[in-house]
Amino acid sequence: MKVIFDPETDTLSIIFRDDKISESDEIREGIIIDYSKDGKIVSMEIMDASEQVSEPQGIFYELRTKEKAVA
Repeated sequence: MKVIFDPETDTLSIIFRDDKISESDEIREGIIIDYSKDGKIVSMEIMDASEQVSEPQGIFYELRTKEKAVA
């Protein structure tokens, strides 16, 4: 997964997989979801990102893991 913020266009892109885009849907004004030929989400683009997200130039990434229960 890759996250790209372009300050020139004020666009935030989240790329989930390296696949060819077959179809795109604007699910809300300025939010576009790109799909592969088999219907899987390839990427999401947020236009006017500085107005949509709190910190488009910063990212916090959290990986949650399953912990085994202790008996």
